[in-house]
Amino acid sequence: MSTPKTTFAARAGHWSAHHRKAAIGLWLTFIVAAVVAGQAAGLVKADVATGVGESARAEQVLDRGFPQDTVAESVIVQVPAGGRVTDRAGRAAISDVVARVSAQPGVVDVRSPLGRGNRGQLSPDGRSALVQFDIRGTDAEAETAVAPVVAAVKDVAAEHPGVFVGQFGAASASAALSKAMGDDFKKAEQLSLPVTLLILLLAFGSLVAAGVPLLLGVTAVMAALGLVNVLSHAIPMDESITSIVLLIGLAVGVDYSLFYLRREREERRNGLSKTEAVEKASATSGRAVLVSGITVMIAMAGMFIAGDSTFTALGLGAIIVVAVAVVGSLTFIPALLAALGDKIDRGRIPFLGKRLERREGHSRFWEAVVGTSLRRPLVSAIAAAGVLLVLAAPALKMNTALTGLNDMPRSIEAMRVYDRMQEAYPGGQIPAVVAIAAQDVRTPELRAAIADLRRRAIASPGFQAPADVTVSRDGTVAQVDLPMAGDGTDAASQRALADLRDTLIPETVGSVPGARASVSGIAAGNADFNDLMVSRAPYVFLFVLTLAFVLLLVTFRSIVIPIKAIVLNLLSVAAAYGVLSWVFVQGHLENVLGFTSNGGIASWLPMFLFVILFGLSMDYHVFILSRVREAVDRGRSTDDAVREGILSTASTVTSAAFVMVAVFAIFATLGAIEFKQMGVGLAVAILIDATIVRAVLLPASMKLLGERNWYLPAWLEWLPRMSWEGETAREPNAAQHREPAPRPGRLPGGEPAGA
Repeated sequence: MSTPKTTFAARAGHWSAHHRKAAIGLWLTFIVAAVVAGQAAGLVKADVATGVGESARAEQVLDRGFPQDTVAESVIVQVPAGGRVTDRAGRAAISDVVARVSAQPGVVDVRSPLGRGNRGQLSPDGRSALVQFDIRGTDAEAETAVAPVVAAVKDVAAEHPGVFVGQFGAASASAALSKAMGDDFKKAEQLSLPVTLLILLLAFGSLVAAGVPLLLGVTAVMAALGLVNVLSHAIPMDESITSIVLLIGLAVGVDYSLFYLRREREERRNGLSKTEAVEKASATSGRAVLVSGITVMIAMAGMFIAGDSTFTALGLGAIIVVAVAVVGSLTFIPALLAALGDKIDRGRIPFLGKRLERREGHSRFWEAVVGTSLRRPLVSAIAAAGVLLVLAAPALKMNTALTGLNDMPRSIEAMRVYDRMQEAYPGGQIPAVVAIAAQDVRTPELRAAIADLRRRAIASPGFQAPADVTVSRDGTVAQVDLPMAGDGTDAASQRALADLRDTLIPETVGSVPGARASVSGIAAGNADFNDLMVSRAPYVFLFVLTLAFVLLLVTFRSIVIPIKAIVLNLLSVAAAYGVLSWVFVQGHLENVLGFTSNGGIASWLPMFLFVILFGLSMDYHVFILSRVREAVDRGRSTDDAVREGILSTASTVTSAAFVMVAVFAIFATLGAIEFKQMGVGLAVAILIDATIVRAVLLPASMKLLGERNWYLPAWLEWLPRMSWEGETAREPNAAQHREPAPRPGRLPGGEPAGA
């Protein structure tokens, strides 16, 4: 007899194992089709100017009044301290810049600081001058067209070694930052695959066995990226979607394959045939993969209610790659394992393979840890919870910071040029932009109000001159550029923004009937996004926790299991938040990780980490509990089932966790501080979850609760019953040893439900 095929996972595994060529062929055909479709479609990137709140409304007003046809750029010419840029060397450099830049295609309106009426382009100390010009096209078009201009400016710099010449502007900075981040992501992607393979080799001791999880992860990522490209034509995607899909795809692909592979090898050692072992793995680990995958996708769906298009795109990308990995796990992996059979152990690593073969089964280390947790559950639970609370303590002082240009790595030349410009012309590169809309902004009353706004802003400590005013051709929109104090993200910029929005505008242009004023710019955009994250976070948390609770309630027919799972996962997330705060808010390990603290965590990161970590943590939780529930269904006591379930999954969870920790840690080496924070947060949380939580706190809490782990109120007895056994004919009849099913409203141990 074969394994009962009573579930979708079991039926899928049975079909795949008996039709292995068809299953493998269909999977490879799907991958090729998705990749080809994705390459043909190409990725449609989201508009980088898309914002939220008041700043987004201001951008819409400005787009309507000033249809974008050019992008502003500047070149700074700076002589050594004590000199003047209007002397011979400075003038020669300025003249060369003007000539070279003017000769480049797409460049218009070149304004020399030596021209009549352009003295505002000279710095107050006389050392610096700005050559200003525009590049035709939208932001995306100008980012491409700026390359020859940047090259021409570098040529001028090389010809004038005694004078500093550097370029910074929206197009050149965006191109430089995109290249730097693209190079960083490429490095992370290139490192992640060999690191994953190395860990899997150490886990299995053979090339073929190590290659199976990696094969699923890589093919799932390839297919998902193709589907994402196609979907981006309906929902434009952020550039970072590729790295997010790689991160999530490798993580879940390796996890799900490991669940199958470990269980299949275990059943082969128990005497089952090749096909029977695959079917048993499908009926047990397959169901765990299905439930886990649905839980992860539910968590990722929380990004849809974040209220930001970037989060929506990232959520879609993550859901797609998880769905692909689940489908591959239920079909491709059983077929591949059935086809390989004993060949799975080919390519053994000398010494390592034999050593691992002797150690197949329970790890002595995890036996000791879990054994201690079960012998002294109260002490273990208190100690583990205490450690997690200590790690989480710094999170009480966690605050979000608005990541800006000052947080970009200074290894990027454009950022070093920006620093010089900011020093010579404070706030000039990051102005607050006031968009004023009215039927006619040229009326005497509104012109006087705009002049009053300029005068009062310049007189305040948050802004500097010059404050430029531009009026649209139809006279319905006015743009006021106010150079700000600070860097656009620090406290000085935020005070200036608050003063502008709450006082200066309401008391000037805001008091004119029919006029509507809103503020955009770097500081305003970041502040609005931060406010959005803070306001939406409770809804995202509630959505994810509620749906996860319902899914686990139905899956395990227990009200205790989902509550405990949520509490344990929240402890993991809190500990990760605490470590992040200790490192990046308090500024520890700056030299080790190569960053300078800006006093906070990137505003998008806490919500993003919660969604990702909650989903990935549920992978382990469902996998472990499915083995525990399986043992209970066979008639084992809860104590014995907990020991068996955790010890039988410990090596799998450890291997999967090491893969994720290693891959996530690679992101901590990237240049941008927000990606360092993401890498550290993910790596630390997974490490904590796979060790302290799953090996100590979970078994200790289950031991303390005993049969109450499976408590289900009588009014929920209508929930469907699902068996996790997946028995085969070769096993003893578990029904002979199973305890009587509890009566409605009573615990399995016979105690009243309220005990």
